[in-house]
Amino acid sequence: MAKHGFTTNILHCDRRGSVEHGAVHKPIHTSSQYAYADSRELAAVFQGKSGYTYARQGTPTTDALEKKINLMEDGLSSLTFSTGMAALSALFTTLLRAGDHLISSQYIFGNTNSLFGTLQLLGIEITLVDPTDAKAVAQAIKPNTRMVFTETIANPGTQVADLEGIGKICQEHKLVYVVDNTLTSPWLLQPRKVGASFVMNSLSKHIGGHAHALGGSLTDTGLFDWTTYPNILDIYKKSAPAGWGMLQIKKKGLRDMGATLAADAAHRIAVGAETLSLRLDKICSNAMALATFLSNHPSVARVSYPGLKNHPQHERAKKLFGARYSMLMGVELAPGIDPFDFLNKLEVVILATHVGDTRTLALPAAHTIYYEMGPQLRAQMGIADGLIRLSVGIEEEQDLIDDFARALDSCATS
Repeated sequence: MAKHGFTTNILHCDRRGSVEHGAVHKPIHTSSQYAYADSRELAAVFQGKSGYTYARQGTPTTDALEKKINLMEDGLSSLTFSTGMAALSALFTTLLRAGDHLISSQYIFGNTNSLFGTLQLLGIEITLVDPTDAKAVAQAIKPNTRMVFTETIANPGTQVADLEGIGKICQEHKLVYVVDNTLTSPWLLQPRKVGASFVMNSLSKHIGGHAHALGGSLTDTGLFDWTTYPNILDIYKKSAPAGWGMLQIKKKGLRDMGATLAADAAHRIAVGAETLSLRLDKICSNAMALATFLSNHPSVARVSYPGLKNHPQHERAKKLFGARYSMLMGVELAPGIDPFDFLNKLEVVILATHVGDTRTLALPAAHTIYYEMGPQLRAQMGIADGLIRLSVGIEEEQDLIDDFARALDSCATS
């Protein structure tokens, strides 16, 4: 078969498999159990042969989505979960043990930071570092370090991690390197290319794209040698070593913990994924135009967006993401302009807590999603009290600019 591009592969993934009646989409399989005519075959599936037993460990519908995710990320294997946080929880709790050390970006999503608090209660040591400098990761490594975790672009400060530098350090020290690709998606970056061992995507964001289904995924890139990792249980070492890590996550994260993605949500996400590249190209174009407009407006004090040349990691972002700089930006208004009053004057933009939607969304970050962190940790993450987080959508570019211009002018006049 001829080699095809990103979107072509995703569009035709289902029909190239075993889809009933010539359908172009894998149907929704709602059955929670799967029967076998031969008891030996049933036993073989329980012991590792490909197949389905109980829906907690997957269905034909989630399997179809996993094939698409794996194509997107150029992975060895992928696994889906009920949410992105479920995916991260499964990864950390099944591959780390009490006494292990995890190095993480200090600019992490609020719920991930909360999860780290739970991991610390379980005896896992965590060190937070500035991921924009790979040397900070190298300096934090200890004899018990097992894993390094970072996001591609920080939310909402937009710091861009030194993904390539961290990848080289992890390879040198034989550390599991986990990259959260949610804010960029595999269309802007395949973390395998920077040495990632695992890639996490919150499927609720760009890949699903329409804010109508929750889901998360993990992709094993195939780059890590699991024979060197001490935390794999002997029972999962009976198959090929390349699959040990993912097998342990599947058995513990899905079978034992039950963080399973529902078939209906998997189908919605799989259909949404077909237009990822089209949506994201439009989103990035809109975001660049809006960031340029806002950075030149007298009522705006500061805009944080990797596409702007004054962003500290602009050149890095350009190299990593191919001059597409994501949907996320942080905006600080000029002194004297109340961010709440400004937000209330927007008409096109929706006030909501989500990112990666087709619609443009905004919220006051310090007072909402990062409120529980407290002022000290927010300051460490670069989140000012008046910071507005924007997730840009696919609306008409001029409609967005006009909406912001009207709201800013109204606030300045009042």
